[in-house]
Amino acid sequence: MDADLDTLATALYVRVDDLLKSEPGRSPCRPRVGIAPKISDAELVTLAVMQALLGHASESRWLRYARAHLHALFPYLPQQPGYNKRLRALAATMNWLIGVLARDTSVWTDDVWVVDSTPVECARSRETVKRSDLAGWAEYGYCASHSRYFWGLRLHLLCTLHGLPVGFALTGAKADEREVLLDILHADSSLTARPAQIVIGDKNYFGAQFEAALPEAGIHLLRPARSGEAERPGARFFKPLRQTIESINDTLKGQLDLERHGGRTRAGVITRVWQRILALTAAIWHNDNIGAQIKRSLTAYDH
Repeated sequence: MDADLDTLATALYVRVDDLLKSEPGRSPCRPRVGIAPKISDAELVTLAVMQALLGHASESRWLRYARAHLHALFPYLPQQPGYNKRLRALAATMNWLIGVLARDTSVWTDDVWVVDSTPVECARSRETVKRSDLAGWAEYGYCASHSRYFWGLRLHLLCTLHGLPVGFALTGAKADEREVLLDILHADSSLTARPAQIVIGDKNYFGAQFEAALPEAGIHLLRPARSGEAERPGARFFKPLRQTIESINDTLKGQLDLERHGGRTRAGVITRVWQRILALTAAIWHNDNIGAQIKRSLTAYDH
C-alpha cells in the first residue's frame, strides 16, 4: 500500500465496514421501519477522518469540497445538518474505533507511555462564555506552557512514544490530571494488564496517594523532581521524552486543527475532538501497516 489519502481512505473504509458488520451493536440504533440511509456509517467515519486530515474545520465548506473532488469515492453526500447529526450519533462508535485501530498496530505494545493534558479553548469573549451551552462543563483554566488563561476544556492524552493514543479523556479545565489518569487506566482493563509499564509525566503527576495507586495498576511513574525533592530516577530522559507529548499535542493542534473544533454543544465538542483523535490514530495505523518509518507523519494525507 502507498502513503496517500485515497489509499488510507480505502483501507480505513474496508476495516471499519468489516468491524461494524461483525459488531452491529456498535452502530447507532435505527428504527427497523423507515428510510434506509444512503450513506453508510463506515463511509461517514471515513469521510470525517478525511475532513480532519485535509484541515477543513467548517463542515459546510468540507461538504462543498467533497462534492467537487470526492464524488468517485462518495457518490452520495448528505447536507450539512444531516452530516452533523449523523456524526454526533457516531461519537461513541468513533471512540470505540480509536481503541480497535490502536490495538491493530505494532506500537500498541510499547512499554513506555507519555501523559499530559492540553487546553481545548471553547470561547474568548465574556459574552460568549455567558451564553454558551458548554457552561458548567467548560470553565476557566490556566495553561502554564503558554502562560495564559483560557475558557474551555482539557484533553488528557496517554500515548506511546510514536504518538499513538492509548487512552484519552475530555474534562473541565480545572480537572485534576492525576485523577483523570487513574480514571483512564481504570476505564480500560487492558491498560493495566501489562507488567512494568512505564509512564512519563510532568511535575503535576505527584502525591503519595496517587503514586501508591499506580503500582497497583502495573504502572511505574517517571517524572521530574519537584522543588525540595531529591533527584528522581530517569531524570536524564525527561527532557527529550517530554518533548514527545508536546509534539503530539502540536500535531493535533497544528495539523488537525484541534483548537478550531467549532463545537458549541457538549455533543458537538466531543464528536469533533474524537474525530481528530481518530484521524491521528488512523494515520498511525495505516503508516504502521505499510511499514512507514515515521508512524505519526501526516504529510502524505494533507493534500
